[in-house]
Amino acid sequence: MNASSPAPVDCPRVSVLIPAQDEEKSIGLVIEEIPKDWVDEIIVADNASQDRTAEVAQQFGAKVVPEPNPGYGAACLAAMKAMNRPDIVVFLDGDHSDYPEDLPKLLAPILENRADLVIGSRTLGLAEKGSLTPQQRYGNALATRLIRWFFGVSFTDLGPFRAVRAETLKRIGMVDRNYGWTVEMQVKAARLGVRCTEIPVRYRKRIGVSKISGTVSGTVKAGTKILWTIFKYSILPAGAPAQPSNATLPERSQTENRA
Repeated sequence: MNASSPAPVDCPRVSVLIPAQDEEKSIGLVIEEIPKDWVDEIIVADNASQDRTAEVAQQFGAKVVPEPNPGYGAACLAAMKAMNRPDIVVFLDGDHSDYPEDLPKLLAPILENRADLVIGSRTLGLAEKGSLTPQQRYGNALATRLIRWFFGVSFTDLGPFRAVRAETLKRIGMVDRNYGWTVEMQVKAARLGVRCTEIPVRYRKRIGVSKISGTVSGTVKAGTKILWTIFKYSILPAGAPAQPSNATLPERSQTENRA
């Protein structure tokens, strides 16, 4: 499947959530490149931006929700609260480093009932030279190896471009409000026995400077939080309930489909 492939007539409802902070130069391109036939709504969580991110996102047709508290996870949670009863939730960064055109490929394992959580792997895919810093590559390798050791599930990446069934997302119960968002989703899914898979995705240099890998302090904070999240859930007793997410997902009828 690719962006030019027509969406199935009975395609489930898909919500695309984009956390964004000071991405006025890229957010319009990201929204424009999303295959519209495949999605029902695009929600941009404006994460305390000091520029025109919200205005540009609205101009390109996205629903914008404000999240004044800085944090990648905080923005994702805010976007989740604004969803309109999706079947599948897609997370996509607003810096134009991901290729939105790969969205149909990301959805395929779920639509074919082969998985409930699909990670877009930049490691398995084609990453533009310089798009992943050495610290990102090393951190990904270390984190995914620890996940395999502690939870017995193999991943190659903690990439932000991912798709998950809405009911699975609710079951996972996301709570992290900053750097640990992606790894929390993966380790909780592993603990719960969620069907996970990865598909190769393309990756390119982002527009602008990363708030995480673009600074030493951001890199250190992110790395520390990722490792802490892995170790925290590795010592949690099996069967211990996960803390529920603050974001509620509205229930939808099994017979309701895309209009």
